[in-house]
Amino acid sequence: MSEIQIRLSVLWICLMLTYLLGDVLRIFSGDFQAGQIGGMQVSQNMYLGMAVLMVIPIVMVYLSLTLNSPVIRWANIVVAVLFLGFNLVGLPTYPSAYDKFLIVVGLVFNVLTIWTAWKWI
Repeated sequence: MSEIQIRLSVLWICLMLTYLLGDVLRIFSGDFQAGQIGGMQVSQNMYLGMAVLMVIPIVMVYLSLTLNSPVIRWANIVVAVLFLGFNLVGLPTYPSAYDKFLIVVGLVFNVLTIWTAWKWI
């Protein structure tokens, strides 16, 4: 296991913790209404989609530590780019300053993941 693999795993852990912090703050600030997102009722399929989306960084931690460098290098780049795009699209939809700040922090972790994987030889 290389130092780069550990760095990539740590970046995915940092991203997950940033997302989790946003969720916790949303609950405690009162910006969260159970069963709704943006005033829209959440279905079981939507919850399943959110679970799949949020398990990806967890899987990336494991894969970053176990797969070969060419495969995991490109997987990190592709997945981080997808999360970067997803968060950029979602950024304007968050009304709270703390949410916008945490999304930007998440974007930084995505950029660092892309940069670290790109520089991996």
